[in-house]
Amino acid sequence: MSASAAVQTRIEPTSAQAVRRAHILDAAEACFVRNGFHRTTMQDLAREAAMSPGNIYRYFDSKEAVVLGLAERDRERGAVLVEMLERSGDRRSVLTGILAAYFTEMTRGAAILRLDLWAEATRNPAIGAMIERGDAEGRTWLIETFSAIAPACDAAGLFAAVAPLMKGIIVDRALNPDYDPGPAVRQMLALIDAGLSHKAAA
Repeated sequence: MSASAAVQTRIEPTSAQAVRRAHILDAAEACFVRNGFHRTTMQDLAREAAMSPGNIYRYFDSKEAVVLGLAERDRERGAVLVEMLERSGDRRSVLTGILAAYFTEMTRGAAILRLDLWAEATRNPAIGAMIERGDAEGRTWLIETFSAIAPACDAAGLFAAVAPLMKGIIVDRALNPDYDPGPAVRQMLALIDAGLSHKAAA
């Protein structure tokens, strides 16, 4: 079983309400990937989920709320993945495992959705705030992890060096159906490894 499949199993909804919310989020993800966030309506979501619009609004009062739900689900999956990997090795192995799993196993649909939301963030304040919050959480976690692994390294500088590579992998995955992220992921991990081996400037 892959790491992503294991995560999916670990956060399987149990209550009827949680199952219904998960079903709506799956439908929303399909609609957003197919039509884009801006062109997708709540009626589109209702049709995709085979529910009435009224039922959709019982769980999410807007498209922005649906996107926030998707973001929260991603955070939950990420937290489970971190927990699983932390029990399997040291922090350096945890970091390598998380990044390799995330960027290698990312589907093209997930990358397209991320790209679309980045574009929407430039004109929608609610989406922009969500993206900024998620980016800040990821940046903080990575910098803290770099510092924990190698206290003498320039953790903030290392993050600044690898962040564009991470975004580039997502963009290439979205734009190229035949894209193989393997070489870029290996380059990113090599850069991290080199950065962790160097001390911060005095």
